[in-house]
Amino acid sequence: MLFTEILGQEHIKAHLTQSVNNGRIAHAQLFVGPEGCGTLPMAIAYAQYLLCKNTENENTGGNESCNLKFNNLSHPDLHFAFPVAANGVIKSHPVSSHFLVEWRELIEEQPYGNLFDWYKKIGIEKKQGQIGVDEAQDIVKSLSLKSYEGGYKVMIIWMAEKINTQAANKLLKLIEEPPNKTVFVLITEDEEQIINTIKSRCQVLHFPPLSEEIIKQGLINKYSIAEDVAGKIAHQANGNFNKACDLVYQDTEDTQFEEWFIFWIRSAFKARGNKNAIHDLISWSEDIAKTGRETQKQFLQFCLNFFRQALLMNYNASELVFMEPKSENFQLEKFAPFVHGNNIIEISDELQDAIYHIERNGNSKIILTDLSIKLTRLLHKKAS
Repeated sequence: MLFTEILGQEHIKAHLTQSVNNGRIAHAQLFVGPEGCGTLPMAIAYAQYLLCKNTENENTGGNESCNLKFNNLSHPDLHFAFPVAANGVIKSHPVSSHFLVEWRELIEEQPYGNLFDWYKKIGIEKKQGQIGVDEAQDIVKSLSLKSYEGGYKVMIIWMAEKINTQAANKLLKLIEEPPNKTVFVLITEDEEQIINTIKSRCQVLHFPPLSEEIIKQGLINKYSIAEDVAGKIAHQANGNFNKACDLVYQDTEDTQFEEWFIFWIRSAFKARGNKNAIHDLISWSEDIAKTGRETQKQFLQFCLNFFRQALLMNYNASELVFMEPKSENFQLEKFAPFVHGNNIIEISDELQDAIYHIERNGNSKIILTDLSIKLTRLLHKKAS
């Protein structure tokens, strides 16, 4: 993968290439950035620059046969680990090596893809993937071997926040004192979920969200769409190129999430003193509970963002509002006055608590019903 194929992040490209040119390569690095900012493509381009001894701050000019191997991510000294779970084909002890064909397809099709895209790709969208102890054993085994081409070995661990405790304990010593010429690149969207004993052993690089202009140019170059359309999509994407690509194809799950959200909000408004609306909320909770836990977490995160957007609209920060509801009968401007300083913190806390409990395998129907009843009270709270 060429550095020129990666949108923006020029200061990070310069830092990484200079560190290789100067021979100052940290053995463990943590790339931290929000979805769609390019952490994974950057890690792959960095690995190529390092393994192929490229020059001129680009992935050319070095070992051409090595560069060719990176075209289909088949270099023997490039290793990947990522969250997995058992599916219809792999029934037990799933590890990343079982899913490399699908992984390469995902990077070819959606290098800026998110965790949910990956779960859908391997058919585990109703499960929660993890990087477990079997994966840790595979990592230890693969990195104990000598490098195939006599140079560096690179281990890219994508979504490192999904490393469970047992795997983290097994990897700790290896990350602290890796074999000679071994580089770990851990990638995360949530730095706080990385255990401190691992984070403290890594050099941390923070990736900012992409600017609207960079996303706009990326969309024009990739899809040849009109500049004004690309500009509108870039604004809605809020720094996330993966979301921008989904919006081009109208392939975003946000459309379904918006329908669920609007029904939920309307039922919550009606539920005060209306028994029938309470039944609607319970039925809604049952329907959402039938989806996978990853879908539920994605949806609740969408709700969190929707409430924040409404708050910004209510306090006249319209330039920061990027959401545009597709429903003809729902207007953000009319909903915004019900989200204010007197209830937003409680709403946010309740949503984050629900995400926490769902992630830890709580009963989704009970969690969502409880959240719905609390939302009914909070939406009727008066602004102070």
